[in-house]
Amino acid sequence: MSKLIVPSYLKGKLDNKKDEKDQNKKPAMNRVPQATGWRIVVLPHKGVDKTKGGLLLTDKAIEEQQLTTNVGLILNMGPDAYADKTKYPNGPWCKEGDWVVFARYAGSRVKIEGGEIRILNDDEILSTVEDPTDILTLY
Repeated sequence: MSKLIVPSYLKGKLDNKKDEKDQNKKPAMNRVPQATGWRIVVLPHKGVDKTKGGLLLTDKAIEEQQLTTNVGLILNMGPDAYADKTKYPNGPWCKEGDWVVFARYAGSRVKIEGGEIRILNDDEILSTVEDPTDILTLY
């Protein structure tokens, strides 16, 4: 069995790079893109991990379910979201932390560590919902 020998001048550089990566790593929620303008950042509902009959779903099936969902949690809102008083005379329809319903293919999909988020316009929110599991899925 062979042993990797690293020159001392390289070993120090490798250790420093590793420390820099660890220091730059913020919690996942702090790395989520911040909405700008009238946009809203939504985390799609993950859905169920097993069927009504008790069968466990594969990771691929769960991911597909999340991609096609039309329910999500509002993570953050841009400063101009619902600011137009002529368009929204009654004020905002929703706020951060609300579960909302949106069109299935609405918004831009952005891959992040651990899944995907959607960036929607404020007028693409269709309704709010108390519990995301109230909206039926295929499984």
